[in-house]
Amino acid sequence: MNGKNPIITSIFTADPSAHVWEDGRIYIYASHDMDPPRGCDLMDRYHVFSSDDMVNWVDEGEILRSDDVSWGRPEGGFMWAPDCAYRNGTYYFYYPHPSGSDWNDTWKIGVATSDKPAEGFVDRGYIEGLGGFAMIDPCVFQDDDGRAYMYYGGGGVCHGGELNDDMMSVKDEMADMVGLEDFHEAAWTFKREGVYYLTYADNLHDNNRMRYATSDHPLGPWTYRGIFLEPTGCSTTHGSVAEYKGRWYLFYHNQAISGHGNLRCVCIDELHFDENGAIRTVRQTEEGVRAVQGDASRENARVFYPADGCETGGEAAIVVTEHGAYAVVGMQEASSACEFREIDGGRGGRAALAVRYTTDERLAKLRLVVNDADCSLLNALQAEGGHTSLTVRLKPGAVNTVKLEGGHGDVRIEGLSVEWLD
Repeated sequence: MNGKNPIITSIFTADPSAHVWEDGRIYIYASHDMDPPRGCDLMDRYHVFSSDDMVNWVDEGEILRSDDVSWGRPEGGFMWAPDCAYRNGTYYFYYPHPSGSDWNDTWKIGVATSDKPAEGFVDRGYIEGLGGFAMIDPCVFQDDDGRAYMYYGGGGVCHGGELNDDMMSVKDEMADMVGLEDFHEAAWTFKREGVYYLTYADNLHDNNRMRYATSDHPLGPWTYRGIFLEPTGCSTTHGSVAEYKGRWYLFYHNQAISGHGNLRCVCIDELHFDENGAIRTVRQTEEGVRAVQGDASRENARVFYPADGCETGGEAAIVVTEHGAYAVVGMQEASSACEFREIDGGRGGRAALAVRYTTDERLAKLRLVVNDADCSLLNALQAEGGHTSLTVRLKPGAVNTVKLEGGHGDVRIEGLSVEWLD
């Protein structure tokens, strides 16, 4: 079975950093393009996604937003490309964020920690001694000997340095990464067969490519090796490389869903190497990658239908379909809404809410409101044929309210699926 690119369609995500942790799952730590778009300043609310077969991806939920960062920019936003690392029972989430309203000159690398890979993160401040212009796109690489290295950079400059054992301070000064040709941003480092690879986005105007260099040391000097990802149709390029169950993959983003450079979406294609270790040009596909063996034991869902006490407002109404089922129609009007009440949150905590729908529009949307809190605009794609989901936090017991607001296209709502993750 093959997946489909983009792999995450319910919300807009970019800058994927992929890691395989000890539980055997692969995790994507991505930035989030808020919808409707205003620009890169509006990026916020990091989500994590996981899979055990590379095709079926679970939204693990939001882990951090600018409101959680006490030292950050008062106006919020600017939560750009992140990364994550694990050491001695703790997950370290690294993210770039300005500390002042003058965002371009006040960048810091923030750190949040948790004892779980996709929830419970608490901000711990930022890495001291670093700061200033273009300190973005942190990447943390852990070598076979346990030593950890951080890379970051933008505006044509890439820095790298070793981290102390606390994973929150730099051992020595950061140094320029020497030997990179046409570096722009989006540094990512991995190791294969004893060779260190550093990938990055170049400066091709308004349509970056991905290049790479290699070295026999994690901090270089680097030998430039070439371009391995051609333009994706998006004005930016940012990606990561990971091995999972014996295969290598490139994680990247494009704008295939929205056609808008500030509403991007994550894709995956296989990565192949020549015998001399050179990375072959990645073939960008719509069909995505093949599934590897997984475990579907996480399924624990309950479905709520419009007939189960759903209330409508505005032009929305419940009708009987041609198949004898019930559905909510009339959601194209801005005043329209439907509300599912007494949703069971189980013991409380994270739950994946999946809206089951049909639509004749290429890209319709529904606003999700949970217990009166605005969560996000969810994409309802004609090609998806059936559901769009987001992981949120529910209260214990059958006391939760899930509201879907219209005004963003003609969507027929056929039910709401709730899968408890905690």
